[in-house]
Amino acid sequence: EVQLQAFGGGSVQVGGSLKLSCAVSGHSFDEYIIGWFRQTPGNEREGVSAISAVDDSTYYAASVKGRFTISIDNAQDTVYLQMNSLNPEDTAVYYCSMFQRGDRYWGQGTQVTVSS
Repeated sequence: EVQLQAFGGGSVQVGGSLKLSCAVSGHSFDEYIIGWFRQTPGNEREGVSAISAVDDSTYYAASVKGRFTISIDNAQDTVYLQMNSLNPEDTAVYYCSMFQRGDRYWGQGTQVTVSS
């Protein structure tokens, strides 16, 4: 059973930084795409960033490009999201998600709150 466990949420002030981690276990193959979504109350979950475990190609939403950096440690099966220059619009519950061979898996959410 694939499991994703996210860590690292918290509260910061505007301009601060946080680093999210997501540990993956239970998967049988190395070919997958993993990334982060976020959701605020009343809104749909939106994709923030993703990375391919095959070639390390990355995706960033326009709203976070240049501020967030996604990386993967294949040896540790862990993906990281370094978030810098945070602003109140980044406040959300962040979810780690993996897509592999037609299946999508979700981790539990972690709250990120940015206050001015």
